[in-house]
Amino acid sequence: MQPSTSGNRTIAWPSVITVISAAILIGAEVFGAAFAGGWALAILLGLDDVAAHILQAVLFGIGVLIMIAFIRAAQRVEPFTRRA
Repeated sequence: MQPSTSGNRTIAWPSVITVISAAILIGAEVFGAAFAGGWALAILLGLDDVAAHILQAVLFGIGVLIMIAFIRAAQRVEPFTRRA
């Protein structure tokens, strides 16, 4: 596989694969916790199905923000590009 280039930079594939793999693992945990937590909180608070889905959607949105923050922080530690 040839490295992709943009100017004098190349993609650091090992770093990209590491971050993507970690994001998949952490994303599964974050989004699973969002759905399970929304369901559990809805039961605890005595909410109906519609309110439970809204709560799950809110927690899912928070999960998206967490994943964006994770990928940005991971990219600082494992840069996706390097000088050729």
